[in-house]
Amino acid sequence: MLDILTITAPIFLLIGLGFLSVHSGLLAREQIRGISSFVIHFALPALLIHSLATRPIEEILNAGYLLAYGLASLAAFAVGFALSRWWRRDSLAGAAMTGLGMSASNSGFIGYPVVVMVVGPLAALPMALCMLVESLLMVPLALTLAEAGRQNGGSVRQVAVEIVRRLAKNPVLIGIVVGLGLSLLELHLPPILLRPIEMLAQASAPVALFVIGGTLYGLKPGGMLADASQMALGKLLLHPLAVYLAFSLVPGVGTDLQVAALLFASAPMFTVYPLLAQQYGLEDRCAAALVATTVLSFFSMSLLLGVLPSLPISG
Repeated sequence: MLDILTITAPIFLLIGLGFLSVHSGLLAREQIRGISSFVIHFALPALLIHSLATRPIEEILNAGYLLAYGLASLAAFAVGFALSRWWRRDSLAGAAMTGLGMSASNSGFIGYPVVVMVVGPLAALPMALCMLVESLLMVPLALTLAEAGRQNGGSVRQVAVEIVRRLAKNPVLIGIVVGLGLSLLELHLPPILLRPIEMLAQASAPVALFVIGGTLYGLKPGGMLADASQMALGKLLLHPLAVYLAFSLVPGVGTDLQVAALLFASAPMFTVYPLLAQQYGLEDRCAAALVATTVLSFFSMSLLLGVLPSLPISG
């Protein structure tokens, strides 16, 4: 238990520090948004560029990892979408946001700080692969379904153009593309560029956790405990279980990568989740789910770290 707390406690202490900094008035929510912008536009892309550009392309594009994590995420999305749409009679946009909340992790802000303490510097590689699945598969899928519901059968071309436009401006995705390009072309950055990229990369984990805490302050569940609980259970239990089963069916993925995938899947949904839902009038529900899932993830991730040594995982 002490070993587990050594990993999880610092993560959530930094989250708590960010929360208290806003609660006490030391920092305003606008300042937290500024720090968040630094992480999203500079620190995380730098981490991805450094991790990908310094590895051979055949090591990065792990087809087995992408296949297993992608299938598991789609399975979690499908369950969340189906329960919301046909059992709770939710709207198409509501069902899509529920599926996204249960299948897309906060890989950069919470997943990476935990995984790096378990598997070491290797953590940046599976993080990039998870972000590829989230950025190119899960988010476009959810937005396509949500936009289709909002436009009530509107132009498919308009929906597709809007999604491509958003993805093209995503700094995390740009970082992945740049890192992959450097690796594919076997280009090595000169020290004068590599060193500041390393410095920015090292700042990503602690600053991201601080931002999470500051962002959580002021989010109001708004009497949506049932919705939030369902999404939290789906994200923290169903998604990791689907990942575990998927990797047991896909051979050739190393043990450390499988452990990393499980931990990434056990992280709560990303912090911009309520912002994505805001345009569909679902921000209160998704904010409640984000708060509940982040709080409960302390216990679920600690439990997962406790049972990891006994899980039959083979590379």
